[in-house]
Amino acid sequence: MEKVGKNLFRMFRDQTMDASRFVKKFTLLKEKLSASRIAVLDLEYYKELESYIERLYAQVNTPETFNDTVFNDIREAEMSNLNRLQKMKNSKSYKKSKHKQKDHNEWEE
Repeated sequence: MEKVGKNLFRMFRDQTMDASRFVKKFTLLKEKLSASRIAVLDLEYYKELESYIERLYAQVNTPETFNDTVFNDIREAEMSNLNRLQKMKNSKSYKKSKHKQKDHNEWEE
């Protein structure tokens, strides 16, 4: 699932990407994800990422309304959404107390 998120970010960042190529690649990624989903991940990050992928897929999977103009309009907003999800994941990472700012200030006093 994380690979799909990273690939989506790369595709949005690629200025040469057009709507039809994006839909083809995203559909392929989505099919691979659906075929390989075995474990149920219960963390909030994975739930949010899964709902984001489903929402984006529903939006993109309408060829009559999804074109290059729409793709370019949503590009920045979707990169921000993916960034927000990545920050959510990173906020839960382990940090030693010596690296936390408040503990560091206590040593200087």
